[in-house]
Amino acid sequence: MKNSKTNRRVWIVWISLSCAVVLAASTALAFYFLYLPKKYSQFVERYAAECGLDSDLVYAVIRCESGFDEDAMSRSGAIGLMQLRPETANYISRLAGKEHAPDLYDAESNIRTGVLYLVYLRQRFSTLSEILAAYNAGEGRVNAWLCDPRYSDNGETLTDIPFQETRQYVKRVKKFYNYYKFFYF
Repeated sequence: MKNSKTNRRVWIVWISLSCAVVLAASTALAFYFLYLPKKYSQFVERYAAECGLDSDLVYAVIRCESGFDEDAMSRSGAIGLMQLRPETANYISRLAGKEHAPDLYDAESNIRTGVLYLVYLRQRFSTLSEILAAYNAGEGRVNAWLCDPRYSDNGETLTDIPFQETRQYVKRVKKFYNYYKFFYF
């Protein structure tokens, strides 16, 4: 009789612990899929692949720029998912041979243009930090920092980013990029 009660208690504890583990794991997964969404994947995957860009980087930029809000607009006038300024988007579109300015509130157009802009910056800068700094602060500023010995030892690689906002932006995008790579392996 005593042995049967003990066995029943062991089973109850085991079932309770198993349920707790399953609940914790499913909660963690739900948290990460909500925290690290892959919305607009049909556009991100397509244009990243066409341009030879890691889609996880595009997701990280979108996550940091707009939080996947296609109607987002910044104080500086940047628009849409990838927070592109109209003049930058128009320039990139012309380089890509497009006759019309992109509709930055349209998810597909915004992502296509943002991916093209990242590729454009990748052709001009040697590190991810420089690419992201240029995406945030502008290509001209990063070029100026590269010419300044306070921020670049060799004129080719940034050793410091003088703008705190840009420095934090670069760290944040890299953090989310690593999260996307880890959780979506």
